[in-house]
Formats: sequence, structure tokens, C-alpha cells
Amino acid sequence: MEIQMQYYLLLGVVMFFAGVYGFITRRNLIAVLISVELNLNAVDINFAVFNRYLYPGELEGMFFTIFAIAIAAAETAVAIAIIINVYRNLSNIEVRNLDQLQEPTETTEPEEKA
Repeated sequence: MEIQMQYYLLLGVVMFFAGVYGFITRRNLIAVLISVELNLNAVDINFAVFNRYLYPGELEGMFFTIFAIAIAAAETAVAIAIIINVYRNLSNIEVRNLDQLQEPTETTEPEEKA
């Protein structure tokens, strides 16, 4: 008995929208990163499923999946490096505190001409 394509796609949709929900609602940068990874994994599942059921003799979907996994790994490494630097500067990794990373702009009053 073979599992039908709709069940895999349903799993991908649930994973994708769980990732979107987590991305929108989480305040911690690590949780946001996990949500983005969940979205990417849902897309990878869809690549593999469409390849398996629509073009069973071809490997394009599998190549796209492997490429997407490699890109996700690189993206995660860069994101973790950014999160570590944010923690070093702010001592927390809350999203709402990221605006504190801006350098304060100097507001000087215009000089009066004599």
C-alpha cells in the first residue's frame, strides 16, 4: 500500500504554516530561525514529493532538494553568527531590542551667523 501524494502535501502545508506562524509570533531570534528552517523543510518535502509522483524517473526535484538543504545550512550558519554578535552587543536575543543596535545620530542645532 502506497501513501498518496495528498498526505505528503498536507504535511508540507502544515509545516509551512506552522513556520509562518512561528516567524510572525516569536520574539526570540533562535525561535524565528527555527521557524524559517521549518518553512524551508516544508518546501524541500514538496520538491521531493512532486518529483516522486509527477516525474518518477527524473531526479530534478531531488537535486533541487539537495541544493535547498545546502543553502539552508549556509543560511543557518550566517544567521547563528549574526545572533551571536547581537547577543554580544545587547546581552539578549529578543527581536524587539534590535533597534538598539543603531548608532545614535547626532542632532546638532544649526549655528547662528553673526
